[in-house]
Amino acid sequence: MEADFISLKVDAVSQDLWRSINRPCRDLKLDKILDGIKQFAKDFKGIIVSETMLIDGIKYSNEFAKIADFLRGLAKLDKAYIAIPTRPPAEKWVKPAKEEILNVALQTFFKVLGSNRVEFLIGYEGNVFAFTGNVKEDLLSITAVHPMREEAVAELLKKANASWQIIDELLRNNELVRLEYEGNTYYMRKLFKNK
Repeated sequence: MEADFISLKVDAVSQDLWRSINRPCRDLKLDKILDGIKQFAKDFKGIIVSETMLIDGIKYSNEFAKIADFLRGLAKLDKAYIAIPTRPPAEKWVKPAKEEILNVALQTFFKVLGSNRVEFLIGYEGNVFAFTGNVKEDLLSITAVHPMREEAVAELLKKANASWQIIDELLRNNELVRLEYEGNTYYMRKLFKNK
């Protein structure tokens, strides 16, 4: 409740679709999560936005209307974002939804929530990252949460007046991994170091 800005992830409001997309722990119950979101939105005083990630190969049918209705029912919602994966996802099969699907979602959200409260999050967010001066720690901190495009890594190294040798060392030491996604090279902190 002390935060100024909260982003809620609402990829589905139908149990089967939610399980298919998000693959939650068996013990989690979507209705309890949605009720918790509603209660939170009643009490929270800061900015609330939602993010709905759309992926290819999912039969959404009337789910967009259901999501938009749920969002409309929140006591407070400043913005509803419709997103696609723009960084390497956890599963290789996950691909961004096609433009036609994005447009159907957008038009549906517009009708229910109003066009001034709905936006796309479908592009690369840029290369501006925090910089403390310790380039190795900065890279590991950023990539633990957010895979970085190769050009963003190059910009950070340039800012630190450091060479690509740092990246080579992090890769060699299994602290960083190189990934390819949608024609771009990304660097991400290695989740589990090999013994």
